[in-house]
Amino acid sequence: MKEIRVFCPATIANISCGFDVLGVALQSVGDEMIIQKVAQKGIRITKLTGQNLPTETHLNVAGVAGLALLAESDYEGGFEIEIHKKIKAGSGIGSSAASSTGAVWAMNALLGSPFSKLQLVKFAMEGERLASGVAHADNVAPALFGGFTLVRSYAPLDIVPIPSPPQLWATVIHPQIEVRTSDSRKILKTNITLADGIKQWGNLGGLVAGLFTEDYDLIGRSLIDHIVEPIRSILIPGFDKVKSVSMETGALGCGISGSGPSIFAFSKGEENARNVARAMKEVYTKIGIDYDVHVSKVNVEGIREI
Repeated sequence: MKEIRVFCPATIANISCGFDVLGVALQSVGDEMIIQKVAQKGIRITKLTGQNLPTETHLNVAGVAGLALLAESDYEGGFEIEIHKKIKAGSGIGSSAASSTGAVWAMNALLGSPFSKLQLVKFAMEGERLASGVAHADNVAPALFGGFTLVRSYAPLDIVPIPSPPQLWATVIHPQIEVRTSDSRKILKTNITLADGIKQWGNLGGLVAGLFTEDYDLIGRSLIDHIVEPIRSILIPGFDKVKSVSMETGALGCGISGSGPSIFAFSKGEENARNVARAMKEVYTKIGIDYDVHVSKVNVEGIREI
């Protein structure tokens, strides 16, 4: 096989109480990439549609992630990459992660799969380092493993797949403003109080337990962020109103997707998720900010060939 076309899912990271350690892949929205194996060494981005992003290899997250894989491979040729962006850059649903993971997953497949998923996460994290200044894994891990994932440790890297309750649906609204991950990290505090830490650890443990036991009420009670959301939410117009109407409409919980500006809500069942979407839309229609809305089941497969 010399060419492969892949679907690279959008992802929700942080998931309220899981800053930099918890993420989930979405089924209904993602990028498409075509990767071709060629004799010429190195990586070239030959086409990029949908977003105005660099095509220079060292300035593109797919190129940087791919170079990280090549550096560990004994393959003497190279790859050409087409990227068709359906996830807007700076949207908070893993645009850079989709490109980074799509590149390394496809390259690995074309090479006969010499690398494990955990190794692919490490390569893709280099793309995230370029995008945000930090090599975080909470978007790339679910994109590669599918479903929910917990980054138990970064040193050494340890990824724990978490099952997804079958009736869990996500609603994501993306107000058409851009919040750069690197900028949203700059405003975060580097120290927290012990009291906030205790509350956050309790919610993270409760959320993971709720996902494993399919306890939707426990999931909802645990989707609370005492540390990051109070700071980052000031960058997102209408956040408090979107959160309140989502909860009033029946969402289990609601929070910031990644670094924002997208806002996610989890619901039990598709009907509730679509009702939440309508309530979210009304908020931004009244404010006068354009938006995109995605209603999606959890993508338990992750990246796939199409």
